Amino acid sequence: MNGPMRVAVVGATGYAGFELAQLLLRHPGIAKPTFYLRESAKSVHCLTEIFPQLRGWGEAPCRPFSAQAVADSGAGVAFLATPHEASLEMVPQLLDAGLRVVDLSGAFRFRDPDTFQNWYKLPGPDAALLARAVYGLPELYGNALAAAKLVANPGCYPTSVILGLRPLVEAGWIAPGRGIVCDCKSGASGAGKEPKRELHFVEVDENFRAYGLFTHRHTPEVTEHLGIAPREIIFSTHLLPLARGILSTLYVWLDQPREAAEIEALYRRFYAGKPMVRLWPAGRLPELQHVAHTNFCDIGFALDSRGERLVLVSCLDNLGKGAAGQAVQNMNGMMGFDEATGLQ
Repeated sequence: MNGPMRVAVVGATGYAGFELAQLLLRHPGIAKPTFYLRESAKSVHCLTEIFPQLRGWGEAPCRPFSAQAVADSGAGVAFLATPHEASLEMVPQLLDAGLRVVDLSGAFRFRDPDTFQNWYKLPGPDAALLARAVYGLPELYGNALAAAKLVANPGCYPTSVILGLRPLVEAGWIAPGRGIVCDCKSGASGAGKEPKRELHFVEVDENFRAYGLFTHRHTPEVTEHLGIAPREIIFSTHLLPLARGILSTLYVWLDQPREAAEIEALYRRFYAGKPMVRLWPAGRLPELQHVAHTNFCDIGFALDSRGERLVLVSCLDNLGKGAAGQAVQNMNGMMGFDEATGLQ
C-alpha cells in the first residue's frame, strides 16, 4: 500500500455518521476520509458546515455520491451510514466498482432475504450478496473479516444481547424450555435523527416507556446469532430519557447449579484476547456511564444463592460499539490493523 489507506463515508449526517466521522478523522492508520452525501445535502462542501464541532480537525471534504466517484477516489473501503433502502441500492454498485463495504444499515444482516423483507417491510436483498456478507461482530466472526468484501455491521441491541449470552449458549449452560428474557434499554439517539413525535424532548424527558414488544426488527438478529428458537426468548426494548447508551439485563435459568467462579471463568475464557469486551468480577455490574463514548461492551452478572438463576448486565454505547465504533473495529480487521486501533 502506497501511503495511508483511503476510505470513503457515505451518509455522514446522522448521529452514527457523525460518530464515525470523528473516529475516522483521528484514526492513525488512514488518510483523512472523503464524505459522500446524497441528494438532500449535495450543496455541502465540507462536513464542518453540518458539524461545526469538527472545525480544526483537518480536511473533511464532502462530495455528491456516485459509486464511480467513490471508486475514482482511490478508497479501499466505503462505509455506508445510510438508511436500509439506500444501502440495498448502493452496496451492489460499490462492490461492482471494486470497493470493500462496511454497511451500518440492517440490509445485509440476515442469511435469508425473506427475514429482512418480513421484518423491515422492504424488498429483500440479493441472496448471492447475503451469502458473501460477514456479520460484523468481531468477537465472534473476526477471522472472516480479512477476506470480507461486505461486512454487515450489527444492530446496537443485538450486539449487547449476543455478546452477553453467546458464551452460555455455546457452553450449553442454559436450561432448555425455561426461556430467556432480554430486557433492553436505549438512549434516544438509537432511534436515529429523523424527527418523530415520540422523540421530541417533552415526550422523552422525565419519561420511560417500552416499545416494539414482539415486533422489534432486531429480534431475528438476536435469535439467528444465538441459535435460539424465537419461542424461547422474550426480547423487550425501552426508551431511556438520555442521549446514548444501551443496557441489557438478561435473565436465564441454568441447566444445573453453578458457582459464580465457574460463570466468570467461562466468560474470561470466551473473551480472552478480545480487547473490546470488558468483564466485571462476579457480583459487580456495569453502568452506562462506564461505557459512554467508548467502543467497549461491559458485561457483569449476579447469581442466585442456589446457583440456578443468572442475571447478566451487558451495556455499551449505541453509537460506539453499537454502530460507528464497531464499524471501525470491523475495518481494522479487514485491513490488517490491530482491532483496537483508533478506538482507545
